[in-house]
Amino acid sequence: MAENEYIRFDWAMVRMLRQKSNFTILEGLLTTLLGMEIKIKQVLESTDESITDRNNRVDLLAIDDSGDEVFIEVQNNTEYAYFERIIFGMSKRATELVCNGKGQGYENVRKVYSVNIVYFSLGKGTDIVYHGKTEFRGIHNGDLLELSPFQRQKFNVDEVSDLYPEYYILKVNDFNRVAKSSIEEWAYYLNTGDVPKGAKAPGMEEVKEQLKVDRMSKAERSAYYKHLDNIVILRDNIYTEREEGRLEGRAEGREEGRAEGRAEGRAEGREEERRQNARRMKDLGLPAETISTVTGLTLEEVAEL
Repeated sequence: MAENEYIRFDWAMVRMLRQKSNFTILEGLLTTLLGMEIKIKQVLESTDESITDRNNRVDLLAIDDSGDEVFIEVQNNTEYAYFERIIFGMSKRATELVCNGKGQGYENVRKVYSVNIVYFSLGKGTDIVYHGKTEFRGIHNGDLLELSPFQRQKFNVDEVSDLYPEYYILKVNDFNRVAKSSIEEWAYYLNTGDVPKGAKAPGMEEVKEQLKVDRMSKAERSAYYKHLDNIVILRDNIYTEREEGRLEGRAEGREEGRAEGRAEGRAEGREEERRQNARRMKDLGLPAETISTVTGLTLEEVAEL
């Protein structure tokens, strides 16, 4: 991977964007994605999460363009059961909002947004941004359940879905094309670590000013470059292993009489390749369950690496 002038988002989110001086970068991304101005009040720290969760997730208390407080969860994970993880995160946050209400009514539960930046293949779709929200539709007439005039006035929203959590998924792993819109500028940076020429999206100027590689200390830069190398090696090895598996499968189908010794040698080679990939995934801080799913190793074998 060529050295980029700017620090990749996945590294910055874990180590830099929790700092108040860098809030404008996250605010730019969220303002672009949600289509309204977002100002971050504080980062919410949780002590009951695993180290992996804390390293790949940021919970924010923010103010929207109406002056209302909202909770925003930004996740940056790689996990095969990611859809279920989104549900778990939102359920946990909603429960905390109710339980921490200290006897207040449910009408005081605040809006929650789940923003998920995905660096792997999640589901099947052709877009780079997906938006999900909750609606209630009649099973007989197909009509959309609406708020009463009193509820609209009381809650200051127009739709039932405005009361419920909303979900955004950014599938940025394959986006390296010409960026023609603000969200595409962000997608390009999120994937490549480069800021598109002439980028005007909110937060892009702050990325160029605050996330330059040459502002890192020597030790930080060394760790960062190791992170980039691991990403490239991991991607290349996974791709190569898949391609070799396909080729070997076709070749063995035509040559069933091939010597068992060569087959055993290939099996041993693939086993060592899986272990090397697993070690690199551990260096990247991926969950043991994810490493086990991708490599085929057991959780016990992953723990022993």
